[in-house]
Amino acid sequence: MRAYRTALRQARAPGLKSNTTRRVPQQCSHYSNYSRGSVPPSSPPPSPPPSGKAAKVAGLLGVFAVSAAAVYYYPTLFPATEAPKSADVGPQKARIEFEKAELPTSKDDVGSQHNQVRESWEHPGVYAWGSNTGKVIDPTSKEAYVKLPRRIPYFDGQLLRDIKLTQGFGAAVTEKGDVVQWGLGCCKDDPSPVETLKGKDITKITVSDDRIVALSSNGSVYAIPAERVDQNPGAKLEPQAQKSSWVPFLGSAMNVLGPSVRDLTPGGLGRGEKVIDISSGLQHCLLLTSKGRVFSAASSTSHFPSQGQMGIPGLTWTTRPKGPFDQPHEIFNLKDHNIVKIATGDLHSVVLDGDGRIFTFGDNTFGQLGFHPETRAHSIDVPAPVAVSRLYTNTGLVPKVTSIAAGGLTTFFTVDASQPASQTTNKELAPSRRMPGVTADTWACGNGLYGSLGTGRWTHVSSAPAKIKALSSLFEFDEASNQMAPIRLAGMTVGTTHAAATLDNATRAETASGKTASDTNWGADVLFWGGNEHYQLGTGKRANVNTPTYIAAPGTAGSDVFHRFQLTPRQSVRVGEQGKGKKVSLEQKVECGRYVSCVYSAA
Repeated sequence: MRAYRTALRQARAPGLKSNTTRRVPQQCSHYSNYSRGSVPPSSPPPSPPPSGKAAKVAGLLGVFAVSAAAVYYYPTLFPATEAPKSADVGPQKARIEFEKAELPTSKDDVGSQHNQVRESWEHPGVYAWGSNTGKVIDPTSKEAYVKLPRRIPYFDGQLLRDIKLTQGFGAAVTEKGDVVQWGLGCCKDDPSPVETLKGKDITKITVSDDRIVALSSNGSVYAIPAERVDQNPGAKLEPQAQKSSWVPFLGSAMNVLGPSVRDLTPGGLGRGEKVIDISSGLQHCLLLTSKGRVFSAASSTSHFPSQGQMGIPGLTWTTRPKGPFDQPHEIFNLKDHNIVKIATGDLHSVVLDGDGRIFTFGDNTFGQLGFHPETRAHSIDVPAPVAVSRLYTNTGLVPKVTSIAAGGLTTFFTVDASQPASQTTNKELAPSRRMPGVTADTWACGNGLYGSLGTGRWTHVSSAPAKIKALSSLFEFDEASNQMAPIRLAGMTVGTTHAAATLDNATRAETASGKTASDTNWGADVLFWGGNEHYQLGTGKRANVNTPTYIAAPGTAGSDVFHRFQLTPRQSVRVGEQGKGKKVSLEQKVECGRYVSCVYSAA
């Protein structure tokens, strides 16, 4: 043992004096506290040194032992890659080796967002979920509910211009502009999709409780019965199809003939003026022209609008002017305003002018017009402005409404709240650290008993608009401009008790195949909230949600990792497997209807 210690010290520091104290690494703790020539306390006392020839023999044996020990232990104690660097060798630091990340060999290995974008290009179509009592989601299934997004096979590989779903029937516009209808509310004998209105180049549709209002590219407006049996003039109705109605020619005494498609295009339009947008509630519809004028008309054969939602003071079934029951009426109280957007709930209407002001009219039982029901009557038939500026009192911000949405018993609007021009941004900060001078907020009012307002509360009646915090004051860093930018809403769709908002966040759909595997596409975030009594939120559960929330991407149910649903931004691509199909411009859109939701590939 003494020979080993001597060899160890000589190997570490050759040439040191014999009385120098040395320490070995802490790994050899058995020897860490003894100086040269010392022994552990438990060792027996050393024998006296030999003399004469015995001493010479012992010396030769000692030299031989030292050499052998050095040759045997040196490679172990001192690897070839690390030669002694100094005479004073202490505890050695551990060498940190980082695990090498495995580079993705395919873009599909990077993330679900890229896969969702790729899937939407290779397999365009429609995913739907919610109530299936009317066979709208799956005509071949006996399921009352479809809990998670499921493809509608009829639309596989198709791009649509628009789609609207209700619990009883569905309607869509094909890429060619033809209308497709399906569901038990369309035909009780065969709920399968079938083309109905053809050759009109329809660009958009909206639905009432029993009719479909369609807008063509040339500005013509058509009303189509939801039931196919009513679309054939001269066809005798079956006994089960006969029903009473407030419309004289649909009454029990005149139900042998069904009404055909009706033309709701307003008369007296100016030169070059045409209808550019439509929106319908349960009983009425609004028509917006290219000159900023708004018309309203009855859109149902079940009830005549009676809650003031048409915006025509004193208009009832008994006071209506001569002519068709569904003739359009211009809302003269809005004639001096350049209206740019329209929206409708079940029994109320909302419009937005070019100056960022909101006007509402119709039913206000739950405060969906933006003010407390007790402030005015439960319904008003004259457009009334919403006091948005009061929402920003004492904030120093100047609000301007940028978009509106409505559905069921709720109303939503977005606001750009800007700092006054006198308040300049701190120019001492780098552009990337400056906060923008505009804050984008989202507000809601109406009935929130099912969580439909998205404010985090279960509110029965709204006394005033409430801010949706989850969709307000959002910012992101814009790499293109090297500065912070507010995140606005790209769109909102509202059903009877639920809603969905698509964020206008940064997206990417331009990845070239020749770039690295980590260079991927990603889409826009979409969030859902509200009533979930028919599984229309797509969470797979039946619980209502009162704050905007993400849902899982279609086809990822049962995965160990949650992949949030994102929508593909508009991009010109070649559809089909590996991009071998025709080149088209498409994007994904979400539609919330009456207890049903869907996402579709929009042309």
